[in-house]
Parts: sequence; structure tokens; C-alpha cells
Amino acid sequence: MFLILVGCFVLPSLAAQVPLGLSPDVKPSLESGIVATIAQPFNSASPLDSHSLDFSPWQLDEPPSADETGHFVFETVNSLLQHWPNTRYRNGHTMVPGVIPKGTLLYHGAANDTIPTVPEWTATDPEHSILFCRGSPDTGCWHLTLAATRPLKVLYFDGTSAANTLIGTLDTQDIVAWGELRPDWRFNEDQRIEDLCKWGAQYAIDGYVRMEMDFEVMLCDFTAGMEVVSWSHLASLIEPVSTVPRIPNFLLLRMFEVMQAGSLHNRYPGDTRIKLDLAGIVSLYDTTLVPSLVSSRDGQERCDHGIGTISAADIKAVRRTVSRTLERDQGDTSGIDWKTLFRVIVERYSERFDLMDYLLNSENNSTVDQALKVHVQLRVMLTPYIFHSTVPPSASYDSSNSWATPVFKACGTTHTSSIVSYISSLNPSERLLLNAVQETTREICRVITKMWVSSVLAGLDPYIPRDSTPDAAQIVRLMDSWKQELSALMKWLDWSVWVRCRPACGPEEMCYLPTWPVNMPRGQRPHRPPYRQYESSGIVNTSHPGSLPITHELLMQLPSPQDDDWRKPQPKCIRRVAPYSF
Repeated sequence: MFLILVGCFVLPSLAAQVPLGLSPDVKPSLESGIVATIAQPFNSASPLDSHSLDFSPWQLDEPPSADETGHFVFETVNSLLQHWPNTRYRNGHTMVPGVIPKGTLLYHGAANDTIPTVPEWTATDPEHSILFCRGSPDTGCWHLTLAATRPLKVLYFDGTSAANTLIGTLDTQDIVAWGELRPDWRFNEDQRIEDLCKWGAQYAIDGYVRMEMDFEVMLCDFTAGMEVVSWSHLASLIEPVSTVPRIPNFLLLRMFEVMQAGSLHNRYPGDTRIKLDLAGIVSLYDTTLVPSLVSSRDGQERCDHGIGTISAADIKAVRRTVSRTLERDQGDTSGIDWKTLFRVIVERYSERFDLMDYLLNSENNSTVDQALKVHVQLRVMLTPYIFHSTVPPSASYDSSNSWATPVFKACGTTHTSSIVSYISSLNPSERLLLNAVQETTREICRVITKMWVSSVLAGLDPYIPRDSTPDAAQIVRLMDSWKQELSALMKWLDWSVWVRCRPACGPEEMCYLPTWPVNMPRGQRPHRPPYRQYESSGIVNTSHPGSLPITHELLMQLPSPQDDDWRKPQPKCIRRVAPYSF
């Protein structure tokens, strides 16, 4: 009874609440336990209500343009430095400056005791670098641990940007290093790191962050801002090789453990050892910056997006923009916590949409019961935006449902209205972020408002009663339309938080997405090792001189996935303990 009384009091009270468009200087104060607003909404001298909003562009039946990319930018930002989403969408479109904080450890495996004097690769996790700690059982191998003695300035490439493929995973690096796309140089990693470091020297870039099975840092100078923590001569990880060629279990173990380490950064907040400066983000989904790619995305799923058709003029524009963002004063920012803003929106809607999707497809309850449960979720999400004056017309026919437009707009602008009021203080990267939030929240609020309107008109909302009660056939039609609308919205948003193993994996398993290089289709697998380390390591099947390094022998013998499994990775459970499989 207490809960019923609370519900009767709270829901009508919440329905009357309105969002406030606060100016940058607005601060709430607490007086006698009651929040008192000490500033007016940015766009009005009176409290926000349905009469103070401009509704001309806010139509419930107008979906976003097919050329809009704000939702791609939104999910990209929400996925930065997270292994899972950047494995789903390998072809990166984004470059973000950042720093690796003082005291952060980086790791480097080698076959000899010489600290690199040229640009080389380091790992953020020792399981990754150990894979490159190459040496025979007689000689052992060497493992270097470094610590940053100052903040290291880096540039991050999103996607699976360390994968040497022909599908576009390296393209953003090609643009920065060479000013053109060079897929034929995909294995020329030595030249790539040298040219990136040479280009970045004018901006004091210390390294570049990429991702494959785990995250790595292409370090330009092992002596600049770094100190040696340990330089260890380790026992070889290689088991003695018999006269019969075989794939040693140690390699399966080591490769799995690299992926296991990478999986620790699967979800938000991702790898926290790199601090990104979102106010300097450069995205090739920015249609103003890169108009030449707009038509190439027509009718394409995101897994097929690439930048192979980018024009020479747009490449120059991207390089200029990256240069400017690296040159800019770090104080050139509005101070908005963009990362938190994006996260707040995802947290507000992701689990609730997941629940609604479950309810709409559940067969455990009656249709009316399911519809009522879904309506409650819609009502809760929209309660802060349902004005006292929000009432559908009693008799007149309103095909546009304009009576609900104030709800739509209030919902769609609540996270951005105060930011818009000082848009002149935003730099171009921040305006791109603002647009991403605006486009994304607008479509979220359009769909959920439209769904709520249909539930009100069907007589499901007890706070806005109708003259008639819905019949069973009407509820079935309502549920069918809701399924389609929610499914389309979730597909459009395409948040990786919804991609997971169902049912959940067992204690000896982990949820896994097909990953480069072990799940690459056999015809596309590398025919030679990509790094100079492999060539000097001597780690080959010593009983068969002239053979490929055993890493590549292993890759050639692992089962080849179907092309579509590689193109559009789907989650599956794999074993965390022997026997391993991918």
C-alpha cells in the first residue's frame, strides 16, 4: 500500500516537472532542503512550458536524413579506447589527441638485450609484449618495462588500427603519414612508424596509440620522457621443439592471454591509461570536413564503411585539421565534460531500451500486460518533459499529434539547450560533438514520444484518460508498431553495449568477437610478419629451416571463419582454459 501511495504521489508530481536550460553560470542552491533555482532558463524569462518553445522543426513523423552521421560520431565517441566496439567496427574514422600520464608503464618484448634506438612498438599490457619476447630455450629472451617520466603526447587512431589488412584499418594512418592511401604498404610497418614519428615531431608527438588484440603504443623515442623500470632476461617461453612439426600449446596460450588482456578493456571506460582530449577530436564522419565520403555510405551497413573513396582535397583538409588540433592551446576548450555527457545519455537509455525490447518480444505475459509494462517505461523516460498542459484534443482529429510536440522538443533539447546558449565558445571539434548529441537525442526522443503518444491514444495512460478502452486487436496492432519502432531505433543507434553473448558464458569461458589476426579469413591472412622484431627474433620451427615463424604457421592452420563472420563479427563464447579455440 505504501508503494501505491508513493506512486500516486510521485508520478503526477514528476509529470509537472520541466527541464531548465541553464546558463553556464547557473548554480542551484539548497534552501531548507528545497532546490531553488537562482537563474532563469536561457531562452526565456519565464518558466519553460509548452508555450515557450518553437516547434516548427519538431515533427514526430520526420525521421532523420539518411545522410546524417551524428549517431555514428556519437557511438564512436562513446566507444573510444574500448576493445569490444573497435573490434566490431575495424575501419576507424577518428583521430583524437591525448596524453599518457606520468608514471604509466609500457612494455616491450625483444630477442636481444638492446634497447631500441629507433621508433618501436610497446604494449600497454605485459601479456601483449610477452608474445614478442622471442628467444630459444638456450638463449632466453628480453623484456623491457618502461615508465613515463612526464605526460606523453599521443595521437589515437580508433578501430582495429594495428591490423594489417586491405579493408581499410590503416587508412587514417596513411592519411597522416603519407597524405594518401597506400594499401599496398600495409606490411611496411617500419616505414609507417618512422614516417608518423617524423611527421609528429613538429607537434612534439611522443607516440601513436593503436589497437589489435590489445592496445599498443608506437613509441617514437625510448629515451624521451621514459625511464627503464626493468630490463629482464627471461626464460624462454618456447617449449623444446621435437622432430615432428607441431603447433606448440604455449603459442595458443600466449595468443589467448593477449586477447584476454585486451578483453579487460572491452567496455566503458576502456583503457584508462590514455587520457583523450575530446575537444580535439577529428572525425571522417564529419560531413562538412569530408563531403566526398557521404555518397559512399549510401545503403551501406556501418561494418562496410571505409574511407577508400576520399578525395585528395578532403585528405588535405583532414591533415590540416589534425595539425591544427595538435597545435592548439590546451586551454582552447569550453570546459564541457563531453565524455560524461555522452555516457549520461547512454546510461539513461541503453538498459531501458533493452528491457523494452525484451518485454515486446516476451511470450510470458498477456499482450495487455506487456503493453502496460512498456507504457510505464515510456512514461518514466518522458515524465520530466510532460507539461501540465500536455493533453490530447478530445474530439478534433490531429494526425500530426502536435499536442505532444512540446514533450518531444523538451526531451530532445534537455541535454544541449544550455550548451547551445554559448555555442560561440565551442571550437570546431566541440561543435561536432554537440551536433552528435543533438542528432542522437532528437531521434531517441522522437521515437519514444511517438510510442508514448500511441499508448495515450490507446487509453493506456491513467494520467491522461480516454473515453474508450482499447480492445485486444488494437493492443496487438500497438505492440507490433512498437516492436518495429524500437527495433529501428536500436538498429539506428547501434550501441555496442547491446552486443553480448546470450545466454551468458560459463565460468571457464569468455564472450569473444572474431579478432584480427587469428580469425581473419585464410586468404586474407598475412604472408609475412609485419614488424622488424619478427624478422630478427629467430623464432621459427627450428627443426624445419626456412619455414615460416610459428606464429604464422599457427595462423595458417587455425580454422578460417566464414567471410560474413569476419565482416560482421558476432559474439560467441570461447574457452578461457585449455583446450583453447577461437
